[in-house]
Amino acid sequence: MTPDEITRLIFRTALKERAAFDLLYRHTSAKLFGVCLRILQDRTEAEEALQEVYVKLWTKADRFAASELSPISWLVAVARNHAIDRLRARKKPAKELDEAYDVADPAPDPETLAVAGGERRRIDACLDELDADRAMAVRGAYLNGDSYADLAARFNVPLNTMRTWLRRSLLSLRECLER
Repeated sequence: MTPDEITRLIFRTALKERAAFDLLYRHTSAKLFGVCLRILQDRTEAEEALQEVYVKLWTKADRFAASELSPISWLVAVARNHAIDRLRARKKPAKELDEAYDVADPAPDPETLAVAGGERRRIDACLDELDADRAMAVRGAYLNGDSYADLAARFNVPLNTMRTWLRRSLLSLRECLER
């Protein structure tokens, strides 16, 4: 079917001629269905979208203006825009503002921060009571995530000695924190 014939069918559809609409559907529906299917990625939804596109064409065919553009391009644009609108409608709507009230803030509250700050000062004070190299080893192992082997190499001691340092240092820290 030529572009001029499709243009005539669109104009006759604007005049509500059912036979022209039927011909327009038969000659263009396969292409428009392909457009809807490509965008929506769901056959059932594409079929529904195609039906809605032709309802739009029936009611709004008078908006088509014959120009240098191909009439099939106009039809494809109508189908494409409708399919995109359906795709956007699929997205979940944003939560209502009232529902946001129940969403907890993952950040610690001021009381927790104050307690944590106090605990931090106590731990720092207890670490200061340890020998400097042992305190650095505890900080490296338990705050920085350094391996025992890395710490042993850094302090130039055997691996088992480093394990002993850390175990005894943790016992000393526990005693200090219990006071």
